Amino acid sequence: MPATVVLTARVLLLDMDGTLVNSDAVVERIWRRWSERHGLDGDEVMKVVHGRQGHASMAVLLPDRPVQQNLADNARMLAEETADMEGVVEVPGAAAFLASLSGLPHALVTSADVPLSTARMAAAGLPLPTVRITAESVGASKPDPEGFLKGAAELGVAPADCVVFEDSGAGIAAGRAAGMRVVGVGARAAVHGPDAVVRDLTGVRVEGVGAGLIQVHVG
Repeated sequence: MPATVVLTARVLLLDMDGTLVNSDAVVERIWRRWSERHGLDGDEVMKVVHGRQGHASMAVLLPDRPVQQNLADNARMLAEETADMEGVVEVPGAAAFLASLSGLPHALVTSADVPLSTARMAAAGLPLPTVRITAESVGASKPDPEGFLKGAAELGVAPADCVVFEDSGAGIAAGRAAGMRVVGVGARAAVHGPDAVVRDLTGVRVEGVGAGLIQVHVG
């Protein structure tokens, strides 16, 4: 891979946790407590939960448990997460990156619900994009591509005209399944084969180049 990768798109679709917001501390706290309650290995649980909606992670980890029980448990977990902002900070470069997108088409595509995504972006000092695809917007969690496809449709472009920013295996798989190119952000992303990868958002430069096109310089 060359030192700098340049991708051209019409729309950027941005994951939140691990991509714009570093919420690892609270995710670890809450999911390790959940692991203890269910007699599961916390390290193994943490390999599953990033990028997915909580009930989807539970379905993987406790495959015999009824869906309604997972949904109820997920609602409790979301409330816990929304109440716990300790250690939630921006991923380095996120504020400047979002500022550079002013006037350029982009959307947030997150597995968090509206209250959690609103709280975490505020805790990290980041503005919420106008277009947001949240847990309430979809019937299927990442790695299903529904969220990214809805983001593209909301902004009126074909999937091939989108570049996704993601940190997790589930998110990268969702972007690829949607037919989009993916920029991986952070160490988690590198092992899942994104089109380009950066340590954090300080390694990304975005510019509008006319004719409705956006150039993304990665690296």
